[in-house]
Amino acid sequence: MPKIVDHAQRRREIVEATWRFIAQRGFDKLNLRDLAASAGYANGALKPYFPTRNSILSATFNYVFESTGNRIARVTRGLGGMEAIRAFAHEVLPLDEERRDEARVVIHFWHVALQDAEMAELNGTSMDDWRQMLDQWLGQVPGVEASRVETARNTLMTFLLGAQITAVLDHVGTSAQEQLTQLEYILESLH
Repeated sequence: MPKIVDHAQRRREIVEATWRFIAQRGFDKLNLRDLAASAGYANGALKPYFPTRNSILSATFNYVFESTGNRIARVTRGLGGMEAIRAFAHEVLPLDEERRDEARVVIHFWHVALQDAEMAELNGTSMDDWRQMLDQWLGQVPGVEASRVETARNTLMTFLLGAQITAVLDHVGTSAQEQLTQLEYILESLH
């Protein structure tokens, strides 16, 4: 009797192995043979699921973004205004090794997106989702004038994305406590 394979589960397992691989070894070292070995599959077993490096990178970025999005949805449920913004930021900031690994994957993705329009569009869509959430919450913060929402949102996003880069590349001043202190400084400036 042939073995029944859950293709969605197999894709998820491959993507989970990929994001760990990229976080630990980098995208440049990613080849489907080594990835298959690290995921416990035979060489060539990934091709039916992901025929190219870009296809697996796209799925991996989506996985990381969705993981972050699921955490954001969970912690912001029932919150609004500054409380929601703070909870959102805590999930984006690389405050622990798991989120730092996610940042490593995202940074590799950005590098590819610089030269690939499809990847750049995927990133843009993801950032649009964040912008919409932040715009809504910033509109609920007393003292933030409607004319300042866009600037406040862009400032916060620049800080969050920059924190991902510095946490991965420059460990000076990027402890969890320092990131939270910097976040509070930015949030206080909104009032």
